Amino acid sequence: MATTTTKPPKAAPVQKKHPVRNSIAEWAVTILILLFGTTTIAQPFVIPTSSMHNTLMTGDHLIVDKLAYAPAGSFSRYILPYTPIRRGDIIVFRHPTLINVDYVKRVIGLPGDHIKLVNRVVYLNGKPLNEPYVIHVFGNFDEYRDNFPAGIPENFGDPKMVERMRLMLSQDVVNGELVVPPGSYFAMGDNRDNSLDSRYWGLVPRENITGKPFICFWSYDAPTDDLQDYNLHHLIDLGLHFFTKTRWDRTLKLIHGYPLG
Repeated sequence: MATTTTKPPKAAPVQKKHPVRNSIAEWAVTILILLFGTTTIAQPFVIPTSSMHNTLMTGDHLIVDKLAYAPAGSFSRYILPYTPIRRGDIIVFRHPTLINVDYVKRVIGLPGDHIKLVNRVVYLNGKPLNEPYVIHVFGNFDEYRDNFPAGIPENFGDPKMVERMRLMLSQDVVNGELVVPPGSYFAMGDNRDNSLDSRYWGLVPRENITGKPFICFWSYDAPTDDLQDYNLHHLIDLGLHFFTKTRWDRTLKLIHGYPLG
């Protein structure tokens, strides 16, 4: 009687167990990376008011370059486009009294500059400026607004703003002109009749300047209240009018300063 032998079946390969990924940790790391990128390199910003019309429109959604004015190191200055703050630059900064609120204005005066307005025309170091971007929306004449720093400013708004304004007028005005002190900048809105700017709350400290807008990635025609607080009304409005209220001609529009002086 013949017998046969059979080889025992090969054992199935043991599959290595991979450690289970901790999805919460991964998401946390991802969020941290995104936050780091959007707070140190670039940051979205929306224009909520008309103070910079018509250069920047209410409802413009911008990307702010936060490295533009960063101090350049011995090596990074050769690979990153650091630039000094120049007259005519559009800047984003933390408001001097509303610390948690970002403002956007145009730099008019650098440290050491002499500034005054005569009949709405800005004089920089004794010479009138050519400012083709400026608009005037009110027909009335206001002595302080239009002949700054002459005239008597009104007491309005935040008391801290008024205090800073009066401190500027008492300390930095010489012979009828504002002399910008070291470490400070004089900023104004392009919509000169309707801009709450350095005329009313004082100078911008250098350390408050966080960057400059470089592109408008989307513009939507919405009221200030909707842009300051994304409420239910804004969501409904977006659903109904996204295509008709989007300003398509401003999509991906680059933002440039205008050299002054």
